[in-house]
Amino acid sequence: MQVSGIDLRPLWHSLITKLIDGTLGAGEGLDLALIAQLLGDKEAGLAIQQQILASHQLFRLKDSPERPRLRVLALAAATDIGSNTPIEFLLANSEVELMTLYVVPDAELPTPLPDHDVAIVIASDSGETRDALSRIERAAARWPRPLLNPPHRVGNLDRDKLHSVLDDVEGLQIPTTIGVSRARLHELSRSQLALSDIASDLVFPVIVRPRGSHAGGGLAKIGDRAALRNYLDGRREQEFFLSRFVGYASEDGLFRKYRIVFIDGRPYACHLAIADRWDIWYLNAGMSQSASKRLEEENFMRAFDDEFARRHECALAAIAARVGLDYFIVDCAEASDGALLVFEADNAAIVHDMDRVDLFPYKQPQMRKIFDAFTAMLDRRATQQQERAA
Repeated sequence: MQVSGIDLRPLWHSLITKLIDGTLGAGEGLDLALIAQLLGDKEAGLAIQQQILASHQLFRLKDSPERPRLRVLALAAATDIGSNTPIEFLLANSEVELMTLYVVPDAELPTPLPDHDVAIVIASDSGETRDALSRIERAAARWPRPLLNPPHRVGNLDRDKLHSVLDDVEGLQIPTTIGVSRARLHELSRSQLALSDIASDLVFPVIVRPRGSHAGGGLAKIGDRAALRNYLDGRREQEFFLSRFVGYASEDGLFRKYRIVFIDGRPYACHLAIADRWDIWYLNAGMSQSASKRLEEENFMRAFDDEFARRHECALAAIAARVGLDYFIVDCAEASDGALLVFEADNAAIVHDMDRVDLFPYKQPQMRKIFDAFTAMLDRRATQQQERAA
């Protein structure tokens, strides 16, 4: 509804009325929490979500089929909209029943677990999700069905850990990312600390962002100590990530950022964002306003297996093997020396088919290819379990 430009406020007011008079259903409560975040009030959204999850942790997607061919249990954390895999998109029109179990503090996993054919961890790696991941990990060894994206591997994806996972891969660059406190950044901004005291390869300009931020929130390129002071004056967060800036402009001066989806070890093209700014994410790249950019993205998707994937075959294979997850995405670019420049890996980034078909006619077939690969993987894992049991 939001992507289509529909005003969410009437629905918000309707659900708030039900909340006040005590007739709000638990599923409607999750909708309300989501709408609050989409309207920009994250604090209210999380408060509503906490209230709902205090009494209900298990939810079934409303349009799940009556007689599903596969039952999927998604294990989520009680966190914001950007920190759980938006798995609903991946399972759209798939005849798969989706149940989501929120793993919350002070509540054990249900015994017995809801009946399912395959489970998948959709919580990402962050400070807010660590408790949920730990609870799932403790139960993983006795899980009765295949458990995809195991928590101990999800726990390697946060920005300050991924570098150590991928650091020495041939044909791949990944800048060291350091977790740093606000107090330490203040020391740095006041010349009481050198960049080399934080990490030996750090020099201005550096990239700073709040820990746990999504979609470029709070992301900034900092050129000197004065700029760092100004940045901190405008932020309230207490923990940040710091890394060196790597220029990755192409010969035409434009920046190109690729999103690659890994499913069962195989890479798929998800999107290509092209912009005249380094801090790209798809929504600020102006792709809908440029036919030439869309044509390049279309060609990237069509020729992905023969060109991009072949060009970076060894690096992509190493990423899949070292990350070791059944499903995740990588945002990356091509460095000036031809290496694959990795920005981040995540299991919770959005992969969707909401783009306008009239502007992006090539995207629907590509997204369908990704969605089909995802459900085929779930089918394989469930079938393998059944065969072993037999």
